[in-house]
This record gives sequence, C-alpha cells and structure tokens, in this order.
Amino acid sequence: MGKGSKNWDPPTVADEQQDDSSIMTTLNSSLHEKGQFTWEEIRRHSNRKDRWLVINNRVYDVTKWLKHPGGQMVLNHYAGQDATEAFHALHPGINVVQKYLKPFYIGDVVTDEDHVDDDQALKADFEKLRQKAISKKLFQPSRFFFVLACIHILLLEIAAYFVIFRYGTGWIPYFLAVAFYAAAEAQCGWIQHDFGHLSVFKKSKWNHLLHQMYIGFTKGASADWWNHMHFQHHSKPNVIDKDPDTRVEPIFVLGDKIPIRAAHHNAKYGKALPYNFQNLYFFIAAPLLFPVYFQFMTIRHAIKRNKWMDLFWLSLFYIKFFTFMPMKVGLFGALKLLFIIRVFEGTWFVLVAQSNHVVMDVSHDDVKSSWFRMQLKATCNIEKSHFNDWFTGHLNFQIEHHLFPMMPRHNLYKIQPDVIELCHKYNLPYIVKPMGQAFADILTSLETSGKMWMETYEELMNASKSMK
Repeated sequence: MGKGSKNWDPPTVADEQQDDSSIMTTLNSSLHEKGQFTWEEIRRHSNRKDRWLVINNRVYDVTKWLKHPGGQMVLNHYAGQDATEAFHALHPGINVVQKYLKPFYIGDVVTDEDHVDDDQALKADFEKLRQKAISKKLFQPSRFFFVLACIHILLLEIAAYFVIFRYGTGWIPYFLAVAFYAAAEAQCGWIQHDFGHLSVFKKSKWNHLLHQMYIGFTKGASADWWNHMHFQHHSKPNVIDKDPDTRVEPIFVLGDKIPIRAAHHNAKYGKALPYNFQNLYFFIAAPLLFPVYFQFMTIRHAIKRNKWMDLFWLSLFYIKFFTFMPMKVGLFGALKLLFIIRVFEGTWFVLVAQSNHVVMDVSHDDVKSSWFRMQLKATCNIEKSHFNDWFTGHLNFQIEHHLFPMMPRHNLYKIQPDVIELCHKYNLPYIVKPMGQAFADILTSLETSGKMWMETYEELMNASKSMK
C-alpha cells in the first residue's frame, strides 16, 4: 500500500489498461495453490503484530513486510480489511508490484454470508470511471505545465533575494521579500506534492529525485516525512486515529466524536486546553504550525530514520538562506525573517488543507465503505478560477484528487463532471464552495466542535460533583 519505492516504476498508460482479470490469471499460474480464508478469519489479523490484508480477493500476510515503500502505518490501517480499491488508487497497477506481493501471498478469500458488500455497484461504476480516465489519458502529465510551475517558483525565490539585495531592508522591500518568499514556499508545497504522488514523470526515480530536491532545497523539509504522513491521510482520510490530520487533540478537537472522547478523558485526568475557544486561538496556532512544529519535526524524522539524502537537500536550504540573508539583515535578522516567512507559509497551507477536510465528517473507520464513499465523506471542493487554481495548487479539486491521487493536477477538472454524475446516481453530496466561505467554515466547524466538548465536559464534571 502506498507509493514511494525507488525500485519500481509506474507503468505506461497502456500497461494500466490491462484487465485485472488477465493479470490475476498470470499470478495464479505462477503461484502454487494456497489456503482458503473466510472474512471472519481475516478480520482476526488486524493489528501491527499480526496483519493480513486482501487485494483482489487474494490474502496477504504483511506482518513481516518491514520495507513497504508507503510506510508501515498504511499497512496497519488496512490490517484485516479489503485494500483493493486503495491499492489501485495509490499504485500504478498490481502487475508492477507483483514481485513484492508474491512472498506474502497466503491464500484466497472464501465469500461468507457474514461479509456483504453493500457498495459493490458503486465500486463497479467507480472502476469504470477509472478506466475511462485512463482511456482519456487523464493520467498523462503535461511537461509544459510542470516546467512552468517549477520556473515560477524559482523566479519567486530569486525575486525575494533580489528585492532585499537591490532595495535594502526598508519596510516596503522587506514586505515584498516576505511575500515573494512565502509564495515560493507555498507553491513549492504544491509542486513537491505532485512529485510525491508520482504524477509528473513516468519514471518513479525522477519523481523521487525532484521530490527530495524541491521539498528539501526550496522548503527545508524531508520527503520521507511527507510520504509517511501524507500516504496515511490519503488511505484513510478523516478516519479517527488513522489519518494524522485528525490526531491533533493536544490542540484541537475535530468533528462530533473526538470532542466527546476528549471531554471524557479531560474529566477523568484533568482539563487540557479550553477547546471551546479553539476557533479563536486557531489564529495563533495556525501561523505557528510551520515555524514551531513542522520545521523541527521534519528534521527530527530525517535524523531518526537515517534519511541522509533528505538531510543533504534540506541542509542546502539552510546553508543557502543563512549564507545570503545575513549579508543584508544580520544573523538575528535572518532568523526573524525565516520565522515570518514560515508564519505566512504555514497559514497559507493550513487554510487550503483544512478547508477541504476539517469541515467534513470525522469518524471511525468503516471497513465496508467503498473508496468513493469514504473520500466523498471526508472531502469538499473550492470553486474553480485561475486564482483559486494557483493559490491552492489545484487542490480546490480535492474530491477528484482524493479519488485519483496520481492524476496530474492540471487534469483534475476534466474528470469533475463524471464524478458529479456518479455522486448524483448514488445520492451522495458533492460539495463545492467559494473560497471565502470555505475558509470561514473552518472557524465555524472548530466552534461547533469546541462547544460540543465544553457541554460534554461540564455535564461530566457536574455529574461527578453530584456523586460526591
């Protein structure tokens, strides 16, 4: 599960169009006969020390797969479950990773009455849509688009240095330098996201190299850290205790279930932050996310996991920044400038990322929910415009991106009408908002969850007092 291997390349579009049944026939002929397992048995193997998962009705024991390219957590999240749809969404095709799966194959699924797939029709229609996207060549990237995207990031960063060195450190050139640099960092966030999803090059090694270079040299972050966090998010979006973006209880409580859990914990062990004010301190926490948290966590991750190439590239970012900027603003001034840039960059990122997710359903894992239904529950869009496309890195088409993570972002709008049609067929909400409303809804959602926490917390504390 998950992308990221440096040892295999995604197939060509022609490869992707191979029928899964023919691929499975090949696999069947190459593997000796194995066991037969019911879903009751498979569900027993659902923890990190004993994990089975199912792909195309074939059972794999991945307990000892310690070098999974997408990380261990993604395997944990699908332990004891059917991972077929996630597998196809996050990999180019089963034929590509056949050699990795083969040692872990232990048998096949025996359909039992207890395992009823309520979403079978939706799954079939979504697979038809995926094949349609392949036939329309929507997974083929535009090199021209990505070259322009990379060049404009480079020009924004050069502009930041040019303004400081040419016009000095007055408040106008200083403000312009911060604006240019923050924009370069934010836009680099979107382009490294493209490389991380293997959506730019057919050769995965080029995606990996450019991913490390851009997120490291331009942003000062670790590609492996991003992979570790982001693949979990895509595989189980807004799923409590699985999506890292929902594991923010020390500071925020999201949705309508986490606030209740947090209230019970706080009533028993002591009160934490006043979550009923989280919509207000969001304006403090969001800007500090990058300079105080992400900046150090990404470096810590690379060091702890011995990701030397990541450390090499991100070190070049700090060498570059603290070689040139102190020439004009001094060492302390450079530290202050980087902090300010990170504040704006972090706020930009949080507004875009959370406007698509935090306002949607946050719930526990539903093992019977299809990929399509799970993504629609957790995701919404922002209206299309040239500015919105640029500002969000085309993640205003977050629904389409989550359904087709490897589709190049410049093609996401092309599949939107088909996605809307499928939503209408199955009576699923397809939510699109103006950008301003999407950002405002973040605060509304946080306020609602905070009030829910406060009401539950007060009820529990009053009940505790009455029992004494």
